Amino acid sequence: MQRGRHRSDPPPPPSIDDDDAALFRNAIGPVRELPAAPLPPQSPKPRPSTRMAERDDAQARSEFRQLLDGPLLHAGDSMQYRREEIAPRVLRRLGRGEYAAQEELDLHHSDAQQATALLRLFLRDAVDAGVGCVRIIHGKGLNSSPDAPILKNLVDRLLRQRADVLAFHTAPGGQGGTGAVLVLLRPRR
Repeated sequence: MQRGRHRSDPPPPPSIDDDDAALFRNAIGPVRELPAAPLPPQSPKPRPSTRMAERDDAQARSEFRQLLDGPLLHAGDSMQYRREEIAPRVLRRLGRGEYAAQEELDLHHSDAQQATALLRLFLRDAVDAGVGCVRIIHGKGLNSSPDAPILKNLVDRLLRQRADVLAFHTAPGGQGGTGAVLVLLRPRR
């Protein structure tokens, strides 16, 4: 067995003696050191992520889509709903306007996001104040989507989901008709 270099080993670098180095320096002449090159520009740092806001926006869009799932109400359609613990006669009386609305919310000129926030705040404040019946004016949707009135459908779906809403019915003609709804609220415990 032979010691030393194998065929796969790279050849050793040629040795540079002092004479070769001196010859090279004489050939190129005097040398000055170049200034340090500036660092390459760094890419801008990413803006801080607003993950919570993005999550809230996604949740709001999802809730809005859920609100509009199912059959859509049209401008002239009547809205009515009651929880099982509420007698049908109470819903009929509500539809005839026999319950006086103690507070009112007008959602005209609100977009869907504003209307949702206003409605939730209004209902929470009404329940906290011990109000039993409220009127919500959503309009008939004449300037809304050609498919269906957006605010009317939003109000219908949102009221159905709330535990503090016992019943609601389209207001009688003198109180807004199909552009408003009377809502009975659960008494605060």
